[in-house]
Amino acid sequence: MENIRDKTAIVGIGQTEFSRNCGRTELHMALEAILAAVEDAGLKVEDIDGMINYTLDSAEQVEIVRALGIPNLSFFSKIPYGGGASCGTIAHAVAAVSSGMANYVVCVRSIRDASGPVTYGDFEETRVRDTYYGMYFPYGLLTPVSWVAMFAQRYIHKYGVKDGQLGWVPLVNRENANRNPNAMFYDRPLSMEEYLDSPLNVAPLRRHDCCLSTDGAVAMIVTTAERAKHLKQRPAYISGAIQGMSTNGEQMTSYYREDIARLPEVEEYGKKLFKMAGVTPKDIDVAQFYDAFSPLVPMQLEALGFVEKGEGVPYCEGGNRIRPGGELPINTSGGLMSEGYLHGMNLITEGVRQVRGTSTTQIEDVEHVLVTGGLGVPTSGLILRRR
Repeated sequence: MENIRDKTAIVGIGQTEFSRNCGRTELHMALEAILAAVEDAGLKVEDIDGMINYTLDSAEQVEIVRALGIPNLSFFSKIPYGGGASCGTIAHAVAAVSSGMANYVVCVRSIRDASGPVTYGDFEETRVRDTYYGMYFPYGLLTPVSWVAMFAQRYIHKYGVKDGQLGWVPLVNRENANRNPNAMFYDRPLSMEEYLDSPLNVAPLRRHDCCLSTDGAVAMIVTTAERAKHLKQRPAYISGAIQGMSTNGEQMTSYYREDIARLPEVEEYGKKLFKMAGVTPKDIDVAQFYDAFSPLVPMQLEALGFVEKGEGVPYCEGGNRIRPGGELPINTSGGLMSEGYLHGMNLITEGVRQVRGTSTTQIEDVEHVLVTGGLGVPTSGLILRRR
């Protein structure tokens, strides 16, 4: 596992604006983000010879290749499971570049989650999930917030979480977004009183416990560490990239496990990820946690070994440990709750900015950045390094 450490790097990042109504197609936005990433890296479109996106993307790879005039792709793949795919795109890019199957791989996600039609996957994923839908829809479990609320309710009961304790994650995320002009909640403060007064979406999750619906696109380019030295930007070296899938799992409805207040996929990939990168949780300077719903952040703190089981919520309480200057600053662009919901890809670009030293909430002396993928589904994780 250690043989990929720091041998590849993210060398270019690009994105569109994040909005509630982009006014254009997902293909159009994907092209914009890729061109921005190419420019950021100091490359040419003709240099791209690998591409990875999501099975959920309507912007098909053949259409992107045609529209941009890319001469040839020698490697291409798609990652399933929604937000769980985010860091998985980087893992596949690392495999392609390390093996020599491609030289410059672009990872891209384009989404119209706010203004587009509501979908929960491509044909194959939907076919598989029909079984799950049939089991849960009759009981009112219709949406991601309702599915995660089941896990959250169990977690709250098991560890005695009090009303309002979960609010520190969205509050800190919002503070960070207030400094980020690209965030959908830029310069829009959130108080604990406003959090507590917000309506319940699905008990126990309030409106501000949930991520945004967003239109936008994000792209990034991966190449070898050697090539990265000669490009335009400071490389974000990839110390570890991994995916995780555990038994008895479904897609956000894994209710038949022994303990649904845990994230077994994250626990297992975390052990391998830290070993791969040659670090421990104590070495992480800033974390970009997948924050589709606020309980998932303390649950990840526990699953990845930052704290013991049941200590995630107390760790976040008051916000000081997870703010800039704290023990583990989180989601410095505002995260999925307050910057934008791009199925986690914007967490990776923020990790790159932290390595470069260009974040709007820049953490001092960053050496290692952790990024995580979607929870409740087969997932993924990533450790970036400044060297």
